[in-house]
Amino acid sequence: MHPDHNRAVLPGKTLEYAEASVPRWLLAGGALPLLIPAGTQARAYARDLDALVLQGGADVAPETYGETALHPDWAGDPIRDRYELDLLQAFLDQGKPVLGICRGCQLLNVALGGTLYQDLATQIPRSRTHRDAAKYDRLHHRVHLLPHSRLGRLYPQIEFARINSIHHQAIKALGTGLVVEARSQPDDVIEAIRLRGAHYVQGIQWHPEFVTPRHRALLPSAPLLLAFLRAVAHHRGKLMSGVERDLRAR
Repeated sequence: MHPDHNRAVLPGKTLEYAEASVPRWLLAGGALPLLIPAGTQARAYARDLDALVLQGGADVAPETYGETALHPDWAGDPIRDRYELDLLQAFLDQGKPVLGICRGCQLLNVALGGTLYQDLATQIPRSRTHRDAAKYDRLHHRVHLLPHSRLGRLYPQIEFARINSIHHQAIKALGTGLVVEARSQPDDVIEAIRLRGAHYVQGIQWHPEFVTPRHRALLPSAPLLLAFLRAVAHHRGKLMSGVERDLRAR
């Protein structure tokens, strides 16, 4: 959050933060999440850390993918874009696992040369509602996990599921080397992507960190977390059996 003298909390200061559900979700799998400050040496962090999670938040700025904002409210945050793109490129260069959530999924697409719909309701009028401020993460819709995809293998008994939806932007042109893993129903908006090859680079448009065991109607988040942490463990050459047992028991 950039300096804002009208803000009640720390007016005029830059705030760097993580929404608590993201680190708690990672902690549940045995990971130790660290917040990477802006303005630091991205390559040093990529060398010393095991993986990167790009969380949700402000719109990706249209200027970041070569467009002009169609509305002032959709101008996004180019400063955050540059900070996260530097981190993403550094982790990609190191061949380390990357998971992009919501904005993180969109940024991954842009980093690899793709573009975004700045506003689904405007640019795809036939699309279903993907964001409702009043409902927030209680807005749910159907998603199709494409057969033979990485997500399809994670959820072998589930082809259609329900997910939360908190976005008004989405992938338009797919970035180089990316493949589609899931689409919303019935409008076919892209909901998940991955990078081709053995390297674990996954983007998902929904928020798995908001899904708990009490959300029985939603796609469970544990398989996604386990797959990410397995990729991290594989990169480190460590075993995950104890963590997997604990998570599956939840």
